[in-house]
Amino acid sequence: MPTALIVLAAGQGTRMNSDLPKVLHPLGGVALFLHAVNSGMGLDPEQIVLVTGHGSDAVASAAEKHGLDAHIALQTEQLGTAHAVAQAQVALANFTGDALVLYGDTPFIKSDTLHRMAEARRAGHDVVILGFKAADPGRYGRLLMQRDSLEKIVEFKDATDEERHINLCNSGVVLAPASVMFDLVNSVGNDNASGEYYLTDIVGLARAKGLSATAVICDESETLGINSRPELASAEVIFQNRARAEALENGATLIAPDTVFLSLDTQLGRDCTVEPNVIFGPGVTVETGATIRSFSHLEGCHVGGGAIVGPYARLRPGAELSNDAKVGNFVEIKNATIGEGAKVSHLSYIGDASIGDGANIGAGTVTCNYNGFEKFRTEIGARAFIGSDTMLVAPVTIGAEAMTASGSVITRDVPDGALALGRAQQETKPGAARRLFDMYKKAKENRRKEA
Repeated sequence: MPTALIVLAAGQGTRMNSDLPKVLHPLGGVALFLHAVNSGMGLDPEQIVLVTGHGSDAVASAAEKHGLDAHIALQTEQLGTAHAVAQAQVALANFTGDALVLYGDTPFIKSDTLHRMAEARRAGHDVVILGFKAADPGRYGRLLMQRDSLEKIVEFKDATDEERHINLCNSGVVLAPASVMFDLVNSVGNDNASGEYYLTDIVGLARAKGLSATAVICDESETLGINSRPELASAEVIFQNRARAEALENGATLIAPDTVFLSLDTQLGRDCTVEPNVIFGPGVTVETGATIRSFSHLEGCHVGGGAIVGPYARLRPGAELSNDAKVGNFVEIKNATIGEGAKVSHLSYIGDASIGDGANIGAGTVTCNYNGFEKFRTEIGARAFIGSDTMLVAPVTIGAEAMTASGSVITRDVPDGALALGRAQQETKPGAARRLFDMYKKAKENRRKEA
């Protein structure tokens, strides 16, 4: 059955004490709300609706930057969860499948759990709620069940003493046919202790209309919500531990797992090795057999099989390392392709460039790619040898099997197989060093006397 995601992401998050909308605070290298979306993607949704409020433009921009094709529904007033869901009705007016309500500040719900909710829908239930058994039910809404039938959800503020002793609680996640969801939401009132439109009221309304409702139970840890910076920090620990465990289970070697930090979309291939103190920003794929050495930082890049990165290397967005390439210590790569077996071993910056197969880039090489207004590319051919401390002033092309002499400034193209020298001729002046030292010493003494 087709599914649409409705992700509630309108809250300001006052307890975060931040100008940034709560759902844009980073967790695992990406905005918080993207974790909820990622969970829902396991159902292969046909449409995604983000219900936004505070900082709507920023949330929409983050979704676009992540490549998320989502409708933006603006909730100008925060009048409760049912009111928030109702804002998605226009975007889903012609949608005939199921609607799943998720929360942008609840990042850990598993795709498997959502699949179990979908199975409950296929089994004939009209409304499916995700519940959990709480160690400390606190102020959660309570699920009132009779066998597999969910009779009612009651909010803590409105619950009786007997109902407050129930430990089966509501996560807020709901799955129902879109038409049913909006019909019920539009019937919700606000006659309650908070004066808000509770999404939880749809269960009682559904039962009154003769519709069936049930609850799928998940582990309490999946329903963890983020409302403050301490909770966000705790969630980061949970995310990293899960991501590291998954990487190890999938065949990656992490020498010191607690020192490696991963992002939501980090892909580590089988038999790759990650040494201590490595940070993976968003958009990184490391293929089989590659080695990422200590204190390296990678973001938005691809590392081919058998390649070696670091230590102390930085791969920025657009870096593409082919198989068996080597990027050594204190090397930065940005928007550049490093060919198969090519080496950039140390102390170099390679930006907006293509390095051919088997090329060797000497220490201290810089592709001078920016003139203050525009970026330009450098092309280096296969098996070229770039001498140490070469400045390649782009746009420039170095041919296959060409060579540049150490210390050169290269401003013109170099043909295949040619040697380019771009430095001033050395002059040696006997005794000049001693005369200069004497002059500098006397000048210093004179300044001290004058003072």
